[in-house]
Amino acid sequence: MSSKILVTYATCTGSTVGVAEAIGKALADQGAQVDVRPMAEVDDLTPYAAVVAGSAIQSKQWLPEAMQFVQTHRTTLAQRPVAAFLVCMTLAMKNGEKYRPFVADFMQPVRALVKPVSEGLFAGALDISKVPYGQARLMFRISVLFGVWKEGDHRDWDAINAWAESLGPLLLPD
Repeated sequence: MSSKILVTYATCTGSTVGVAEAIGKALADQGAQVDVRPMAEVDDLTPYAAVVAGSAIQSKQWLPEAMQFVQTHRTTLAQRPVAAFLVCMTLAMKNGEKYRPFVADFMQPVRALVKPVSEGLFAGALDISKVPYGQARLMFRISVLFGVWKEGDHRDWDAINAWAESLGPLLLPD
C-alpha cells in the first residue's frame, strides 16, 4: 500500500469541493501525496493509505451518494485511517457555533459505519441560484428573507486549514 491520501467528497452546490481542495492542499503542503476526487469517481481505495471523506449536509444528513460511498467501501475503510467532514449551512447561522453539537450529530450514521480518527464541521457557502429548484430553494429564500442565513461564502478557511493540518500525523503516522 502506498502513502497516498484520498480526499473525496459529495457536494450539492459546490462549496464542499472548495473545502476538499483546501484539505488536499494542506496535506500536500505537509509532504503527503494526495488525490482530491468526487466520491462518484472513486471505485477503488487500494491505492490509498488513508481517506478523508466529506459531504454537504441536506436535510440533516450526508448526501445519499456520500452515505452510499461509505457503505460500499466500509470494509476497506475499516482497514485504514479515515477522517470525515461535513459542510453545513446551520453553522453559518447567527450564533452558529451554539449549533455545533446539533450538527455533530449529523455524523452519527457515518460513525455507525466507520470510526473517524477526526471530524471536521464547517459552514458552507450559500448561493441560492445554485440550490436545486423545489422545496430546498424556497426554504433558503424564505430563511434569507427572515434573516436566518445570508447569502455568501461562510467557510472559515483558517479553521478548515487548521483541521487539515492536524490530520497529517493521524493519517500517515511515521
